[in-house]
Amino acid sequence: MQGGPARAVKSAAIPGIKHIVAVASGKGGVGKSTTAVNLAVSLTRLGRKVGLLDADIYGPSVPKMLGISGKPSMNPEGKITPLRNHGVYGMSIGLLISNPENSAIVWRGPMVMSALQQLLYQVDWGEKDFLIVDMPPGTGDAQLTLTQRVPLSGAVIVSTPQDIALMDARRGVNMFHKVHVPILGLVENMSFFQCPNCQHRSHIFGTDGVQEAAKEIGVDVIGKVPIEISIRKCSDEGTPVTASEKYSNEASEYLRIAKVVDEKVSETQKA
Repeated sequence: MQGGPARAVKSAAIPGIKHIVAVASGKGGVGKSTTAVNLAVSLTRLGRKVGLLDADIYGPSVPKMLGISGKPSMNPEGKITPLRNHGVYGMSIGLLISNPENSAIVWRGPMVMSALQQLLYQVDWGEKDFLIVDMPPGTGDAQLTLTQRVPLSGAVIVSTPQDIALMDARRGVNMFHKVHVPILGLVENMSFFQCPNCQHRSHIFGTDGVQEAAKEIGVDVIGKVPIEISIRKCSDEGTPVTASEKYSNEASEYLRIAKVVDEKVSETQKA
């Protein structure tokens, strides 16, 4: 069964935001949020002013990864003030609910979209070069509505090299194509594990899967992030590896991804 063409929905700009970039995946568990947080921090290292929106209403993880907590305040205009850490201004539904690490959000579609509208347009983002949107995993109604209602400058697709993840990544790419959002590139996460003792590389999830998929669908691979304990540890501690170990190989790879995103968005704007 095939769905019909995506309905035309008028998108609304977010005041003060120059570029909005979605970080998406066809499925959960591939490191999308980790990539979004480290991309945001890396863009600040390039001198950009960056906001980070956690649009994953059912599984908000940005507050923990970015190391932000507590209820945000309201400004005199009645807008929510995002919380800042590591140079990034972050906002998430996880900051607005009680006990976010254990509470299950059981909302139907209309409530989810209402919450996303609030996070997008009732937050005082200020003047920002980039708003990075950590998208919900998958290609459902929330994802489609976000891509239609928000003027995205482009999307970064995150996948592991294994076949099952790549199947879902292709679906994500096709969704963005249907709503005419440029794909800035694919990030191959958990690309390999390098033994710290002998330096041998093991491709646990397969070899060159993302590279082959990218060639097939006509997009670039803009980064290959290894499986590293430091990435997991820093994320758990709320100190992204790009902030706490900025001269490591892992941070350098995220910085390279950020440079490509920055350059591609600038090229798209000129075009």
